Amino acid sequence: MKKWSKISFSFLLISILMFSLIACNKDTAKEPKKLEKVRIAEVTRSIFYAPQYVALSKGFFKDEGLDVTLTTTPGGDKTMTALISGGADVALVGSETSIYVYAQGANDPVINFAQLTQTDGTFLVSREKIDNFSWDQLKGTTFLGQRKGGMPQMVGEFVLKKHGIDPHKDLNLIQNIDFANIANAFASGSGEFVQLFEPTASIFEKEGKGFIVASFGKESGHVPYTTFMAKQSYIKDNKDVIEKFTRAVYKAQQWVKSHSAEEIAKAVEPFFPDTNPEIMKTVVDRYKSQGSFATNPILDEEEWNNLQNIMKEAGELPKEVKHDTLVNTEIAEQVMKK
Repeated sequence: MKKWSKISFSFLLISILMFSLIACNKDTAKEPKKLEKVRIAEVTRSIFYAPQYVALSKGFFKDEGLDVTLTTTPGGDKTMTALISGGADVALVGSETSIYVYAQGANDPVINFAQLTQTDGTFLVSREKIDNFSWDQLKGTTFLGQRKGGMPQMVGEFVLKKHGIDPHKDLNLIQNIDFANIANAFASGSGEFVQLFEPTASIFEKEGKGFIVASFGKESGHVPYTTFMAKQSYIKDNKDVIEKFTRAVYKAQQWVKSHSAEEIAKAVEPFFPDTNPEIMKTVVDRYKSQGSFATNPILDEEEWNNLQNIMKEAGELPKEVKHDTLVNTEIAEQVMKK
């Protein structure tokens, strides 16, 4: 009897230990995988960046094991300050800013690793409706341009010169209005033409305050207008994170490519609660139809050279920089192969 009791007790003890081990393994399996945190600083909140919001709303970043937080830091200077000071891990901003930082002798240069938009995102808006617009109709008019040194202004001047217009001689060019107040200035009666981003351009058109007569994006060709970038040291120390990040961006770009303007507008709607859904659809369709959304994250050498030509034409290129100095395409290429 005693012998049986010992055997029974031993069996019971082993059974309890095995059950505990199995239960422990099950609990471990149920535990969610810890996500790696990535902080993005975006230069502005814009439907122009639709693929980024798709990556967030569709869970593409989360699928890659990333916990991405997004902060809007208005203006290229503020965005780059956030990145360089360590307030952000990744910046979404114009590629020209990486050149400005490099030219100042940065010890830890900012590297472009994934392109999001590949054209300018602004439109020429006229106060009066013009059925047969031609660029020479701008001569002698008051034109509300964008902030000096920024991509919108440089592309604007590049396009004007392309059409034989000297922006500083043939126009009354106004560039001393803050970005946030340009639309209000035009709505208040300043200027006969203005360079505007969406959705403001479409809203003005719907309200009869102005009329879109041309696209600077169509006129300027492909250019790395907005890219994801990070400090060289961050990319080196977090290569796996950057690869996951780029893969999520690529998934979003392919999703945007294969879905309708209505579906895209619906996906990004949570990021624009105050924007009319129909306006959003119009804006997305306009950007998509003119090829503004990059369909892959590679920033190629031709686009990089086009960017520097535009900067040079505007007198804003501090120094020429080789493509492979400030652009990393290896990560994007690896992501696209898998």
